[in-house]
Amino acid sequence: MPNHPIEGLMNTTMESLKEMVDVNTIVGDPVETPDGLVIIPISKVSLGFASGGTEFNGKEKSKENNEENSSKLPFGGGSGAGISVQPVAFIVVGNGQMKLLPVDQGSNILNNILDFIPKVSQNLQHKFKNNKDIKVDVEKDNGNC
Repeated sequence: MPNHPIEGLMNTTMESLKEMVDVNTIVGDPVETPDGLVIIPISKVSLGFASGGTEFNGKEKSKENNEENSSKLPFGGGSGAGISVQPVAFIVVGNGQMKLLPVDQGSNILNNILDFIPKVSQNLQHKFKNNKDIKVDVEKDNGNC
C-alpha cells in the first residue's frame, strides 16, 4: 500500500521541528566573563504546528453518453509551524557560588525577599543579644550604687 500524501507532509513537518529545537535552545551555551564567571542562559520554548489536507474527487459527465466518469484530482495540503523562545533565567557560576537570576520581575522580588529573611533574622538576633547584654550591665551598675 503506497504512503498517503498526508503522511509525507506530516513527516516533513516533524523532521523540520526536530531540527529547530534541541537541548541547546533551552539551556544555552555558557559564556565566560573576563572575571571568571560563567553565565548560562535558560529559555522557555513553546512550539506548535498544524498539518492538513484533502483529496479532491470529481465526477464528470460525458456530454455524449450522459454517463458519469470518475476522475481523481490531485491532493491538496499544507502545514505550518511556529516557535517562541523566551528567556526565563540565567545561571551564574563563579567565586565558589552558583546563583539563579530570573528574568521575570515578579519571581525576582520573591527571591529577594527569601534572600533577605535570613539577614533580618540575624540582625534581630544580634540586636536582642546586645539588648540583653546592656540590661545585665545596667542591673550590675544599679546594684553597686
